[in-house]
Formats: sequence, C-alpha cells, structure tokens
Amino acid sequence: MAEMGSSVRSTGSSLGVLFDLDGTLIDTYDIILASFRHTVRTVLGRELPDEVLMQKVGQPLVTQMWDFTDDQEIHDRLVDAYRAHNDIIHDERVAAFPGVANALAQLAAMGCPMGVVTSKRSGLARRALALTGIESRFAFVLGPDECAAHKPDPAPVLQGCAELGLKPDCCVYVGDSPFDLQAGNGAGTTTVAATWGMFPADVLAAEHPDYVLGSIAELPALAARLAERR
Repeated sequence: MAEMGSSVRSTGSSLGVLFDLDGTLIDTYDIILASFRHTVRTVLGRELPDEVLMQKVGQPLVTQMWDFTDDQEIHDRLVDAYRAHNDIIHDERVAAFPGVANALAQLAAMGCPMGVVTSKRSGLARRALALTGIESRFAFVLGPDECAAHKPDPAPVLQGCAELGLKPDCCVYVGDSPFDLQAGNGAGTTTVAATWGMFPADVLAAEHPDYVLGSIAELPALAARLAERR
C-alpha cells in the first residue's frame, strides 16, 4: 500500500478526492518538455515538435518512450537519459499551481479524504509533494511502480478508491490528461477535467468528463455540491 502517514478509512458519508499529480496539482510542463527535448536529442540525435514529445504525458514514462523506438535497448537508453536529466532539474523548478494549497485546505476542512494516483514514479512524486508543501494533505501516493496496470486502465484509480476505503461512485478523480479521464470513467468515479494543465480543453472534453473546471479554486464548491447529493 502506498501510504504517506496514517491511512484513511472513510466513514460512509465522506466524498473521496483522488488527484493526478503533474499538470493537476503541480506545474511541471516545462520540466517534462525540457527533459524530453534533451533525451531525444541526446539518444536519437533528433529534434521533434513539442506536441509530439508531449502527446502521451499522463502515461508512465516507459510507455511513452515506445513512441520513439521499437528497439528495447534504445528504449531503455531513452528512459535512463530522461530520468537522469529530469532528476537534475526537477527540484529547482517544481511548483504547485496557484490556489492548490488553499483548495486542499478547504477539502480537508470538509472532511474529504484525499490521495494521489499518478503515472510519475512514486518516490519522485512524494518528493514533489514535499517540495511544494502539500504532502501532508494526502493519505497516500500511488505510482506506476505500485500498480500492475497503468492509466488509461482504470486499475490505478480503483486501487486509489480502495485505499480510501470508498466505492468508486463515492470518489472524484481530478486530472488534466485524456488518460486520467479514461481511467476515472472506466473506474466509475466522478471525473473532473483540469483545464489548467497540459492538455487543451477540447481534448479533455472529448473524453466526456462529468465536470470541466478552469481553476482548482472551483473544486471545493463542486465537492460540497456532490457531497450534499449523496
């Protein structure tokens, strides 16, 4: 179990809130893009358009790298190069989106148990949460190294619901990628598209999220309405 502090076991009245990490809670677009540019240039000796480099963000890195090669050795070199470069620049550049700390405080005050379901390696994800000062708000972080299947498969979101001790229809999953919304919809959670992240609003709308928000500041009010309907 991917815990951070004491585990949460909800009473039946709580609304659980699960979050993606990159592009939802923390702003890492420039970090990810810089790491992809460096990796493709260093390993493949190529320059690719930014939209090509970023099109699969939201899935595990090892999945994304298969877009650039079908050779296992080159794939592994791409993964290693990306991680090495990302580790160098990550800590100095990572930041929470404006309003995140306040929104999380409001959700906590409402009694919403919260967790993170991310395609980022769990250790680096915890590091990012600690660096941005929001780590204590979450009962756990679930990364791809702690789940057999990965987004867009619903399994990680279902595992997150289980960590909260709640059924999927008592949980919200907030994410900024189509893969987040596919996973949340497949799991049976209420899905919230975060349009302040890495993907355009029309790409997210195509996945038929239950709600589309333009700012995380809108989330506590939405959670309050959803809790009242239960």
